[in-house]
Amino acid sequence: MEALSHGTLLDGRLRYRQFRHGYRTGLEPVLMAASIPARPGQRILEGGCGAGAGLMCLAWRVAGMTGVGVERDARTAMLAQANFNENGFDRLRALCSTLPDLPPLPECPAQGGGFDHAFANPPWHRADASASPDPRRDIARRVGTSDMLNVWVRSLGRQVRHHGTLTLALPAASLDTAIAAMRAHGIGSIRLIPFWPKAGRPARIVLVQGRVGGRGDAALLPGMTLHRADGHFTPEAEAILRDGAPLDGISS
Repeated sequence: MEALSHGTLLDGRLRYRQFRHGYRTGLEPVLMAASIPARPGQRILEGGCGAGAGLMCLAWRVAGMTGVGVERDARTAMLAQANFNENGFDRLRALCSTLPDLPPLPECPAQGGGFDHAFANPPWHRADASASPDPRRDIARRVGTSDMLNVWVRSLGRQVRHHGTLTLALPAASLDTAIAAMRAHGIGSIRLIPFWPKAGRPARIVLVQGRVGGRGDAALLPGMTLHRADGHFTPEAEAILRDGAPLDGISS
């Protein structure tokens, strides 16, 4: 039995267990959850859900939504489902699968398009980068092939209805690849949302959000600074990370 750490999300509002060793949840799932323009009754898909942090934060904010998290590691998928159950989210479920092999889902018709929104924090380290000694961490961080990001965009995008959104959390170095993949698969009206670690520092995390079938111009949104000069979170970041607030400017 692998050791687990017992923590919380959203300043104690959600109980959260994750494996003590290997990949650990960062800020990205919580920031993505704040950016999804979901409404009650809508269906949400997360690729690579890990232990379920992103879907739980979104479900806490948007009452009545349903969600499916896809996770290729069986033990992590089981832990995500346990987290969902422990927090009373019976409208969330974790599925052990890989995106290219995603089976037909009850939430999604056979032809696809049954989800209103999808989001993911894909692996972004190059395939030839040094492998992590922990297999679970390696899967979460290092791409398997050179076109992996394209696979994620295609696999998630085809599950989303017309004008639904796909949101990815990526480093700035992957933006050109992500935008090209979205456009190649009919996802447009792209919005870039940068997150700066401190004022005057380059953005480390950028959310790329597009609409299936969207034809609007790309837009660079104001984004957010995460930390003050003293290292504490800014009030805007605290509203998201501690209170579960939505990101300013999102709309359905």
